Amino acid sequence: MAQEYDLVVLGGGTGGYVAAIRASKLGLKVAMVEKQELGGTCLHRGCIPSKALLRSAEVFRQTKEAENFGVSTGQPTLNFTKVQERKQSIVDTLHKGVQGLMKKGKIDVYEGFGRILGPSIFSPTAGTISVEMNSGEENEMLIPKNVLIATGSSPKTLPGLEIDGEQVMTSDEALSMEELPQSLIIVGGGVIGIEWASMMADFGVEVTVLEYLPNILPTEDQDIQKEMLKQMKNKGVNIVTNAKVMADTLEKSEGVSIQAEVDGEMTTYEAEKMLVSVGRSANVKNIGLENTDIIVDNGVIQTNKYYQTKESHIYAIGDVIGGMQLAHVASHEGIIAVEHMADQTPHPMNPEQVPTCIYSNPEVASVGLTEAQANEQGYEVKVGKFPFKAIGKALVYGETDGFVKIIADKKTDDLLGVHMVGPHVTDMISEAGLAKVLDATPWEIAESIHPHPTLAEAIGEAAMAVDGNQIHG
Repeated sequence: MAQEYDLVVLGGGTGGYVAAIRASKLGLKVAMVEKQELGGTCLHRGCIPSKALLRSAEVFRQTKEAENFGVSTGQPTLNFTKVQERKQSIVDTLHKGVQGLMKKGKIDVYEGFGRILGPSIFSPTAGTISVEMNSGEENEMLIPKNVLIATGSSPKTLPGLEIDGEQVMTSDEALSMEELPQSLIIVGGGVIGIEWASMMADFGVEVTVLEYLPNILPTEDQDIQKEMLKQMKNKGVNIVTNAKVMADTLEKSEGVSIQAEVDGEMTTYEAEKMLVSVGRSANVKNIGLENTDIIVDNGVIQTNKYYQTKESHIYAIGDVIGGMQLAHVASHEGIIAVEHMADQTPHPMNPEQVPTCIYSNPEVASVGLTEAQANEQGYEVKVGKFPFKAIGKALVYGETDGFVKIIADKKTDDLLGVHMVGPHVTDMISEAGLAKVLDATPWEIAESIHPHPTLAEAIGEAAMAVDGNQIHG
């Protein structure tokens, strides 16, 4: 028998389950369809497990440096089995939490693969969901007033570069490694590639990063790129930019080798394993989009500012619509979409108010425009920059590399962008995010009293530095 709902969510990842909870709180009858585990990529194959590994790598590195703090520990050893057990324990705890939230919200969860049907005996419009149940039972038919597509994305690879899951991996397989390799080639110097490079180097793995573009972290401010390049090299990571990887030269035996064209010359790179980190593709195949009028362009679903597709009762959010492809963005999009379908008046999301984070060591966090983007958009900018080495708490903490950079409009004093690299900046960026939402000026940020000693003092000093008024630099 077909079940009727106000909303059916396709995909139980961060965006999908947050949207379902918000819809439930608005009084909608909600169902969710998920083919794997609730929590999706972020919880099981992305944000959480990778950050758990990064934390273990950080502790291992800090333990080796403990003598600098007057603590004698001897030579630390790494038990990677326990590292993985800790990671899985964190994932399992959070997974149970999401399951509990579904029960609390009285959200029906269907474990299976959902497809959108066209007009049929169930509904005169496209949108009925046929669920192929994991249990092997007969397909369930769900008849919703609204559909939210939140099917996420999957790792990309390069044409001809076959992923075998053992010697050549994406981040999905790398998260499940039982042993660390002695050496690793990472193809791609974007966010995921640099996080893995930092992690593996801190674990003691010999790392080479092959990046096609002239700079690593191509979406970040140029000053951030330069600092991260310096810090990765200080860790011993071999960063090769302008590297065109030749997939057809891949050879596998006891290890892997591949050639890359660098500045017109062919060079061979060898390692025990290879991690391919060249972006992610939206999961738009086999979900029934061909049965609708939904437009897919350049591999992603097209929506309006409230995340409606061309079928006005079908919405789409998260990686499947492209954009920033961040868990917190998907969640916010989901809330906006649900509030819109429930006849609320949500504010459309402004991408310039979205903080982004990179959890490498050192960390990177940004919000708003880079200096180059501000110049390209015609702003006359003024910039304040302040180093962590002049901050007492950074010296106490033992990590003094990096800085806070604030970009403002010279004419209006409006805040345009904030960029940080250094200790705990992924926690500090929320102050800058709030400043962007409130349309603050650097003067207003500086007027906010930053307690001493804290790392956040660097934000206040950078804000003062925009007009040359910094105190300690």
